[in-house]
Amino acid sequence: MKYNFKLNFALSFVLLSSLPAFSEEAPSYSLLYSYTEATKRSLYISDENGENSLKIGNFTLSDGYPAISPNGKHIAFYGKYDKYKTWSIHTVDLDGNNFKRLTQVKNVWDSSPVWSPDGKLIVFAREYKDQNGIWQEEIWRMNPDGSNKKQIKGLKGRSPEFMKDGRLLFQTKASPSQISIANLDGSNQIVLTNDATNNMSPKISPDGSKIAYISSRDGNQEVYIMNLDGSNQKRMTRNSIDEWGPSWSTDGTRVLFSSENVYDSLDIFSVNIDDALIQEVLRKGSQLSTMYHVDSKYLKRLMNKNKQSKK
Repeated sequence: MKYNFKLNFALSFVLLSSLPAFSEEAPSYSLLYSYTEATKRSLYISDENGENSLKIGNFTLSDGYPAISPNGKHIAFYGKYDKYKTWSIHTVDLDGNNFKRLTQVKNVWDSSPVWSPDGKLIVFAREYKDQNGIWQEEIWRMNPDGSNKKQIKGLKGRSPEFMKDGRLLFQTKASPSQISIANLDGSNQIVLTNDATNNMSPKISPDGSKIAYISSRDGNQEVYIMNLDGSNQKRMTRNSIDEWGPSWSTDGTRVLFSSENVYDSLDIFSVNIDDALIQEVLRKGSQLSTMYHVDSKYLKRLMNKNKQSKK
């Protein structure tokens, strides 16, 4: 029988195009989070569907609140010491190398580090009891190497988040906490929520138009979103358990968050902002943040490191 090259090529093309796409490229990793492993928590990255995960490493008694630098090469995170009584800020490369401890104040809780849009600053929260036994909530800034630490005097609160214009989004000091915006020097504070319950953990959407946050205004802690000016506050989850730590999908159509489970740990879910559809993403994950850019060379080294560890 005579071979019909054109017909066979066409049939092959149709058959191949109906198969799942295969690529030599790495999955699109965009989630950075803390993962519970036995008695410790380690740093991991994953795609937004939770299908591909890579371990960065575990460096202290408990690692969490990771945030990636704007160039996609470095991670800032907190870790615990002294039987969990001291929390410190660290940096490590995305591939797990060059671990550095940046803060070392004993019996102080440093957490929630974030990078400035230009990558030249790390801002973080600091909590402690003062000499009078009064709980303090402060926001500090430093260079990425840990030098030039300064308290932002005008700000009292936690969960700092940089906006694209360089201002800070944060939650004010508890009793009750409110979502606010301020300049980096602490001036020109704008309060966005104003009610008798706690509003916490604000995260700005990719386009800068919306804020996701946690509020207990309807009983337990639920995920909410609102416009940048505080208008159109909308409840996204309706559960009998507490939600924690929201973050945005890279396209801004979903909010990811952690939710308590029956095993006394946390799982990661997503909720669509249009129809409030909730889907499970990852088990035993929390304190996640979104990675909008990942350096390909560092990612390749991390992938090779994970392959070697499985041999």
